[in-house]
Amino acid sequence: KYNPLVNEEAASLNGFAGLHPNQDPKTAQGALEMLWELEQWLAEISGMDAVTLQPAAGAQGEYTGVMVIRQYHRCVSSECEQRTEMLIPDSAHGTNPASAAMAGYDVVVLPSSDEGLVDIDALKDAVGPSTAGLMLTNPNTIGVFEKDIEEITSVVHDSGGLVYYDGANFNAILGVVRPGDMGFDVVHMNLHKTFSTPHGGGGPGAGPVGVRSDLVDFLPVPRVIKNPDGSFDLDYDHPRSIGKVHGFYGNFGVLLKAYAYIYALGGE
Repeated sequence: KYNPLVNEEAASLNGFAGLHPNQDPKTAQGALEMLWELEQWLAEISGMDAVTLQPAAGAQGEYTGVMVIRQYHRCVSSECEQRTEMLIPDSAHGTNPASAAMAGYDVVVLPSSDEGLVDIDALKDAVGPSTAGLMLTNPNTIGVFEKDIEEITSVVHDSGGLVYYDGANFNAILGVVRPGDMGFDVVHMNLHKTFSTPHGGGGPGAGPVGVRSDLVDFLPVPRVIKNPDGSFDLDYDHPRSIGKVHGFYGNFGVLLKAYAYIYALGGE
């Protein structure tokens, strides 16, 4: 994990480090602008339409994403009680089954093929009216890229389920291909694995979650918004939101370090 010193310097600037989380948003415009811009950047990088920075770790990002899927089936497909199963390949990141179970789902494990990929026939046999979604790490935990990813996402979508991207190995595809282009609906990104922030060790982390446009209403509140006059605010008016998943708006100092890293590299 790469933790450049410039990140620490940016996070220790008085204008950021001296802020209090209970301040009136009008007095924290620079901080809100940073958060808003980081959301836009992560959305573009992942191929999603909107991002929340609240989750404090990759596993909490998983839980947040799965809860968004659950809320989608409750509010949009109206099949929340019917769709009780979350499909998870045996090559997925290890915390996926726990996150799905914590969200109330029954975990259905998909076997791997001889190539170490998702067995397409097993997937087709497993999907159905009970399928809420599929959680997938790509490349998977043995380091193999799921070359049939577009077929995989299509099979799940055809069954009425959603597809979740675990960003544990996102660093391997950064700048090459985006989860959104593969057909994923929900993505979590580990800032400590891909965007140079410290890897917690029990301390603060960050696992932002990105979603497609039809899932934006379900993201945690508050949302950072940019007003028509160019000012920024925290918006709690999202009645279909899954609610808060972290105090205030995530681990600000960690998010700032990721912002500094992306800013230093530039868009290209």
